[in-house]
Amino acid sequence: MLIHSAAQLVTIAGPPQRGKELGNLKIIPDGAVYIQGEKISAIATSAELCKQYHHAEKINASQKVVLPGFVDPHTHAVWAGDRAAEFELKLEGKTYLEILQAGGGILSTVRATREANLETLIDQTRSRLWRAFRHGSTTIEVKTGYGLETETELRILAAILALDDEGPWDLVPTFLGAHAIAPEFRGDPQGYTNLVCTEMLPALLDWWDKNGRGRPLPYVDVFCETGAFDLAQSQQILIRAKEMGFPLKIHADEFDNLGGARLAASMNAASADHLVTTSDEDITAIGLSDTVAVGLPGTPFGLAQKDYTPAQKILAAGGILALASDLNPGTTWCENLQISIALACRYMNITPAQAIAAATINAAAAVGLADKVGSLEPGKQADLLLLDIPDYRQLGYRYGTNLVDAVIKNGTVFQN
Repeated sequence: MLIHSAAQLVTIAGPPQRGKELGNLKIIPDGAVYIQGEKISAIATSAELCKQYHHAEKINASQKVVLPGFVDPHTHAVWAGDRAAEFELKLEGKTYLEILQAGGGILSTVRATREANLETLIDQTRSRLWRAFRHGSTTIEVKTGYGLETETELRILAAILALDDEGPWDLVPTFLGAHAIAPEFRGDPQGYTNLVCTEMLPALLDWWDKNGRGRPLPYVDVFCETGAFDLAQSQQILIRAKEMGFPLKIHADEFDNLGGARLAASMNAASADHLVTTSDEDITAIGLSDTVAVGLPGTPFGLAQKDYTPAQKILAAGGILALASDLNPGTTWCENLQISIALACRYMNITPAQAIAAATINAAAAVGLADKVGSLEPGKQADLLLLDIPDYRQLGYRYGTNLVDAVIKNGTVFQN
């Protein structure tokens, strides 16, 4: 299949983009992509590839931007129920932590998710993934974390793997048993930390050996935050996970700076996510590491907060900046990564070019897949978007409508 005559072919070729290098889109005007099977075979101008592959099935991308499929490296897409009632409480002035301490927030979703069977979890998640896919997210990280007990956490993981097998998307699983303190351990966060280390992680490894079907081990994540896991508890969980061979992630500095970003850098975690209140010292540590700093602009927007990930400080420190949706039922139920790009341009003060690179090649690095997806290069998966716009800068400039005309995933076309 030959996609030709793109107004702009946005290749973003090369390794993840650090610091001030972010935003090098490597555009080919009137560009073309030749796809063979599920892989990209050639990238060049339309004149070159139309001559070389004149017998190929053709898609005319005239007046359209063609770019890599988005990679969403941070979602909580599997849950049951909703928290619309709590949205009203937030509008009345209640904070996220106040709602959590009153038994709402994440614990409300935990109750609903524990009561849901596997089929219910799959059914309720499927439509969310399809919306994300139709808006351009072709690779999506999905966390557990709404069980806070071994049985339910593994049931969520089973739903993730089932949906990965079922849909056109690629799902990257992350185990987040340490998302919050389980209600059974209220007042005893160290007790629950010990349970994660001594029961959950060994059970996860055993379950994965039997059910992972040759997939790489999932990431292990922890919510390092006031009211959740402190720095020492987060370190305890991540050290135990690393000893068992799991790759690492961390939620850090969403509300308070506890040192989670520096911990992630010291442990070579794949990513440190949120990073709203991160200190200059921790930003320096992230900038010197290969740990990807993942901004989630939908979250402070959903919480009506004024502070966002300090993107320019991270870039000045030489960091690898990525963007994600943080799709979840409590703070930002939004499957559209184009909205995250628009918010990042406005509130993280980055350009559309920087935001696009952060949502593709750098986001791929945050889930360990920069060698497979995130850019248009020969040998990579044929994951592409055809945007119904003539200039990439309209992505970020426009918001609230789906600019994706077609999604191509592993060489298969899905027309919107």
